[in-house]
Amino acid sequence: MSVVEEIREQQRKALSTMSFKEKLAYFWDYYKIHTLVAVALIIVAVTVIYQLVTSKDYAFYATMINTGTLQYEDTTSSRWAQEFMEYAEIDPNEYQVYIDASIALSDTTDLQYMAANQQKLVAMMQAGEISAQIAETETFEQYAQFECFFDLEEIMSAEQIEKYRPYFYYTDAATFDQDEASFEQSADASSDVTPVDPSALTINHLDPSTMEKPVAVGVVITDSKLIRESDYYKYLDDPAFNYQGYPSEAVLGIPLTCKDTEMAVKFLEYLNLN
Repeated sequence: MSVVEEIREQQRKALSTMSFKEKLAYFWDYYKIHTLVAVALIIVAVTVIYQLVTSKDYAFYATMINTGTLQYEDTTSSRWAQEFMEYAEIDPNEYQVYIDASIALSDTTDLQYMAANQQKLVAMMQAGEISAQIAETETFEQYAQFECFFDLEEIMSAEQIEKYRPYFYYTDAATFDQDEASFEQSADASSDVTPVDPSALTINHLDPSTMEKPVAVGVVITDSKLIRESDYYKYLDDPAFNYQGYPSEAVLGIPLTCKDTEMAVKFLEYLNLN
């Protein structure tokens, strides 16, 4: 008889003399680790299978950057998502709507947290998962300078352009190449060029006549009925928050990778800007 067989025989004899309770205690003492691991694996497997079976594609996904609202105290975004699903007549059995108001990007944000948010946004934009992006002027302009947004006059109908023109946010396409050249020169160790600080410039993003190549990349939604009724971007009411010589605003843009621009424009309608 091998050592393993001998051990099994001794265990069998020991179990034969035990009561039911003693057998349970014996089993738990010797096999609890194996049991817990097995149960954990079963739970993980069931969870993964459930998510695969029940997961739905996003009909609309919006990101709201620097809302000034703590996510754990916020119920507005989930309510908006539900309301917009009904407003846009999206089938909840087939699709889902998500509005992410938890993203913070600023000099006062924890660097690791901010880096994670940046990576998340870039990855989602590249994958075409973001339908609309909202941010305060400074952050929005940074993305606009990276040419992340549609020219709204190219994707909106004539009627929509007329409706939203008073709220259009413009960026100057003429500065795209200048910023790239400036960056390349500043990266050259032998260059005496001092990089331009964008915040030191004075630019009225609501007035295209002041720009060489104005592009309507966003819509100012600060006065949206829903924004005003929420806690989002309340801090922008403080005159101290300004950028490039003008009061900061909440601006919505539609990423170039957006797969359904009509749905994004419909979200503008839902926000009840006028």
